[in-house]
Amino acid sequence: MTTAKKPSVFTQEEGSIQIGGIDALVRLTLDQVRADERRGLKTGMFVSGYRGSPLGMLDAAFIKNERALLERHIHFVDGLNEDLAATAVWGTQMLHTVGKPKFDGVTGLWYGKAPGVDRSGDALKHANYTGIGKNGGVVAVAGDDPSCKSSSLCSQSEPMLMHLGIPSLFPGNVQEILDLGLHGYMMSRLSGLWVGLKIVTNVADGSGSARVDPERLNFVTPDLEFDGRLFAPQMNLGMNVRAEALEMERSLYTRRLEVAKRYAAANKLNHVVFENPDAWLGIITAGKSYNDLRQCFLELGLDDAALRRYGVRILKMGMLFPMEPGIVRDFARGLEEIFVIEEKRPFLEMFAKNVLYGRANAPRIVGKFDEQDKELLPHYGEFESDVIGRALAARLAQKARVESAEAWLARLDQIHARSKLPTATRTAWYCSGCPHNSSTVAPDGSIVSAGIGCHTMAMWMGRNVVMGTHMGAEGAQWIGMAPFTDTKHIFQNMGDGTYAHSGSLAIRYCASTDVNITFKLLVNSHTSMTGGQAIQGANPVPNMVADLLANGVRKVIVTTDDLSLYSGIQLAGHTEVMHRDRLDEAQKELAATPGTTVLIHDQE
Repeated sequence: MTTAKKPSVFTQEEGSIQIGGIDALVRLTLDQVRADERRGLKTGMFVSGYRGSPLGMLDAAFIKNERALLERHIHFVDGLNEDLAATAVWGTQMLHTVGKPKFDGVTGLWYGKAPGVDRSGDALKHANYTGIGKNGGVVAVAGDDPSCKSSSLCSQSEPMLMHLGIPSLFPGNVQEILDLGLHGYMMSRLSGLWVGLKIVTNVADGSGSARVDPERLNFVTPDLEFDGRLFAPQMNLGMNVRAEALEMERSLYTRRLEVAKRYAAANKLNHVVFENPDAWLGIITAGKSYNDLRQCFLELGLDDAALRRYGVRILKMGMLFPMEPGIVRDFARGLEEIFVIEEKRPFLEMFAKNVLYGRANAPRIVGKFDEQDKELLPHYGEFESDVIGRALAARLAQKARVESAEAWLARLDQIHARSKLPTATRTAWYCSGCPHNSSTVAPDGSIVSAGIGCHTMAMWMGRNVVMGTHMGAEGAQWIGMAPFTDTKHIFQNMGDGTYAHSGSLAIRYCASTDVNITFKLLVNSHTSMTGGQAIQGANPVPNMVADLLANGVRKVIVTTDDLSLYSGIQLAGHTEVMHRDRLDEAQKELAATPGTTVLIHDQE
């Protein structure tokens, strides 16, 4: 007797599941294909992007579930970098140019952390302007790390998506990843736009329960009539972007983004979650900040009855851009003030002011600053319930004394006033067996530059690592510095993941200008910072040596902890292989060689 296999969080189609944020994104692709099946469509899907926090393990999740995905014609290809991955996803909407399609349509999912959104702007903009194929649609997942937990800079992607003309949806939990994601595909299909899905660290790393019944969502097609004519998105069929650029721009801003607004209104992506006809204070928020606000209410002792008594109304925005004006205007009626609660720059606040400006009896709008131009909520970092609580209590105090809020804030003040106990501190350091522990050591007196990767830790280890760049540009900064300093040479650290992603171009740039620089290129065959995944597009060391010399590098030396790996192997340019014990000797030899040189440290 055999027992039926229990459905997984990816295959269960009815009831409630417990799922994490990363797995919810994988499940979204399956839900979209299954939804199309129920519509009578045979669609496939293509997924590509580049790993990075908070989406660092998304590729691993797709690879782990590859068999189940392929059964639904969902193809995952690890991106070499973000903009090439975006172009590959763009290709799913170009099938009309080659003909003979095997499916009624193909949808796409692109992903990248915020720096990847930035670097992919040109590809994303072209793809969004060009349009969506028949029965297609694309969702672009932007991974934001607002508090810079695992990034070189803090991030907020919705302003960039706005610049590209891409609507942005902001889920605050796993249920909303599934629901807003499916709405994103339908919005994309009806409007002819790519649709962004903003995923912050807390949502990606979190988990929760979600309903997965196929009938839980009702996709409403909005009114698509403009000037008496029914709108249907048209792709730039000839792919002659320059000839049709003005028409694509006109369509984007007068039709397609307007369809996105109408879709959001018809499907209530933005909705009043706490109604109060007697309210004087309205709160507009979205995503994670809405959850922080609810936590704030608990801490301040404000239940629903108290919120009604103190005159509060709440609007939760599922779509950050473009702002749907109707819901904001309806929400504002009868209010004296709107308090916009959002992290980072005043994005929703800016659009709310634009929507309500000049209207009779419009409420004042505060957010980052109050009416006295004093800071109310920070523009920077990441805030949680305690920061919101102080600001909200100050707004409510205009009308009434909230004793429970005063008590909570007094308790916070007492906690923050406590003297901190002295604790032992330990600077982060490499594990004893990590190749970075030895490879980042440079000759005494050397100047070393960092970049993106684990080797960045050497900056606080007393190894004279003094600067760095964004990913893929490592070394290029020296081209601009060299003519203006008596320093004759620097070392530049780089990992093989960065080299495959984009760093090879920086080395080629340095070689073309013949600056005196030695790249210390660690080959350990993994992108260690994001989970140890294999490197897409990686080459064996002999091929790397040949490529480097062919691109103008003057000299290459390979160091390794296992010389037997190179027994009988002839490297291009009579490149010498040394044991890693001779690392100092190899570095000094390369530093003394004029022009651009490379040390390949081969140690997994």
